[in-house]
Amino acid sequence: MTSEAFLRADGDEADVGLDLALRPRNFDEFVGQRALVDNLSVFIQAAQGRGEPLDHVLFSGLPGLGKTSLAYIIAREMAAECRATSAPALARPADLAGILTNLQRGDVLFIDEIHRLSRVVEEYLYAAMEDFEIDIVIDAGPSARSVKVPLPQFTLVGATTREGQLGAAFRSRFGHLEKLQIYGTEDLAEIVRRSAVRLQVEVERDASEEIARRARGTPRVANRLVKRARDFAQVRADGRITREVATTALERLGIDANGLGDTDRLLLLALHRAGRPVGVKGLAVALGEEQETVEDVYEPFLMTEGWILRTPRGRCLTERGERWAVAAEPPAPGAGQLF
Repeated sequence: MTSEAFLRADGDEADVGLDLALRPRNFDEFVGQRALVDNLSVFIQAAQGRGEPLDHVLFSGLPGLGKTSLAYIIAREMAAECRATSAPALARPADLAGILTNLQRGDVLFIDEIHRLSRVVEEYLYAAMEDFEIDIVIDAGPSARSVKVPLPQFTLVGATTREGQLGAAFRSRFGHLEKLQIYGTEDLAEIVRRSAVRLQVEVERDASEEIARRARGTPRVANRLVKRARDFAQVRADGRITREVATTALERLGIDANGLGDTDRLLLLALHRAGRPVGVKGLAVALGEEQETVEDVYEPFLMTEGWILRTPRGRCLTERGERWAVAAEPPAPGAGQLF
């Protein structure tokens, strides 16, 4: 398995089940994003004190930072059910109407990738969010008529990696707009240690810190790395994740000491060989990736860690990135000139 599998793939069925088991179940178990979590706790207590559902919430941020986990925690804290779906599954207003009419008072409706809702479905949500009612068309042709159907008060929680693609009118209907930030090494190390306990494997402190340093600031990646380190510890060691075991596992997965994966390194070398700023479309073609993948998966980490810069003329290397590229080994035979 390459390092990119940890960045994009959902994994096999067993891994998906483990991912669910490793999710925090309440605010006390949720590590990081302290200001956001503290604010949400206050908002939930206030809503409960008034006997009302929580205002609609929009979470934005990179994949794997905990948006889905927070949606389920909100439902649990509000003693409500969480009905989860994703925007691509809601192709027509009728798809959404079926879900909305089956909600109970106080339920949380979680829509992942909410920026991918069609404009028609998005506008259909307006009345549901504001007035808790929807229009349903009965019959067809000249006899068609619209009937308003009341809905129980509910909380819509949306998750997006591209907040800018949401219409302004849609965004304004959310009472809480929360942006999740990339995690620091200390918080990620704590997540690794907690996950190791649930996985029933012992991890040394310096091993957890090593995994955290290479986890790209993302809890989802950290959890997948600790699971693979557990595999190496089980087969090659005595079942304990030491720093040596963690380092060996990460290097075997193609993740170096800087947290760079195979595609990260190719991207840096491509910019170095270009010798000039390069547009994201050119980078995507050179790397054989979708433009959205380059923007959402690789660039945020490389920019946050000071490897590349995004300028009006395109992407270029920082001093750190240039030093690494100069010292790096040449690309593998057959890689060719990208630009």
